[in-house]
Amino acid sequence: MKITPQLTDEAILQELGGRLTQTRIEHNLTQAALAEQAGVSKRTVERLESGEVATQLSGFLRVCRALGLLERFELLLPEPVASPMAQLKQAGRKRQRATGNKAAAKKQWTWGEPA
Repeated sequence: MKITPQLTDEAILQELGGRLTQTRIEHNLTQAALAEQAGVSKRTVERLESGEVATQLSGFLRVCRALGLLERFELLLPEPVASPMAQLKQAGRKRQRATGNKAAAKKQWTWGEPA
């Protein structure tokens, strides 16, 4: 199944769990062996594979690392790169905070109002 925005969170978690199960089986690992390699409990692996919501993200990352899937996260959430013009404006400095939508914050001037 393709993961789309129309799917519920539970459906996505179940799909990811199924994919983890298939990858584990392709690596010829039992749940216990994967749990040992990942440094998590066997129950954590069971929860991840079943799509239970109560698992922690760190456990998911450990299991993905043990299965050699961690480098694929770069595709999921690539490092943001500023445009060349933005890089010139920043002059090598890294942005520290977001400014919000300035256009929405400004009140539109109309004829007859003082400036």
